[in-house]
Order: sequence, then structure tokens, then C-alpha cells
Amino acid sequence: MVGVAIVRDGRVLAAYRPDPGGGWEFPGGKAEPGETEEQAAVREIREELDLEIKVGESLGPAVDISERYRLQVYRASIVAGDPVLREHAELRWFAPAELDEADWLIPDRPFVRRLRELP
Repeated sequence: MVGVAIVRDGRVLAAYRPDPGGGWEFPGGKAEPGETEEQAAVREIREELDLEIKVGESLGPAVDISERYRLQVYRASIVAGDPVLREHAELRWFAPAELDEADWLIPDRPFVRRLRELP
């Protein structure tokens, strides 16, 4: 699994997923066979948000979500487009000081902490 922390003008884009349990997450999804995590990130963001992105560095080590899946989150910037709400209930740009106000899904929380530590 790959998540993408899209940064624009010092703010981070997050998506609200109501099920299961509800919470904010970095948009993304599963890599297809033969696809790198970076390629999956580009494809998933194109499908979910109608954005073209440039994938940057990973936000540290991957986190286990289940016995089958691990989550890795990458920082990215927008190359073209504006986010379109397609698969989530809501999208929001968070300033760094607002990141702790959101109810993040458990697998995304370590990446939120790491994102705050980046310049």
C-alpha cells in the first residue's frame, strides 16, 4: 500500500474516508503487479484525485497495517491539475500546525509525525 502526502504552498492534502471507522488519510492505494511504489502513487492519485504529481522522498520506514499489507507514504508535489473529489467524502489542505487537529487513520499517524519533522 502506498499513500501520498501532497504538499502545496506549505499545506498537506488529506482525504477523509468514512469507512471503515472513519478518519483522515493520505490518499493512495495498492500497487499493481510489476508496479513500483512510486508508479502506484502516480496512478492512484491520477485515479482518485485527477492530479498529476511528482513523487519525492518517502516519509520513513513502512508501517504494517495487517499481515498482508504495509503502508509506505511518499511526499509529492502537484505537476498539473486541481484535486477532484472522487473516492473520499472530503478533501482538506492542512497547515502544519493543524495536522494534530485531524482524526487520522491509525496507519497514517506515524507519517503525520514524520511529515511535521521535515523542513
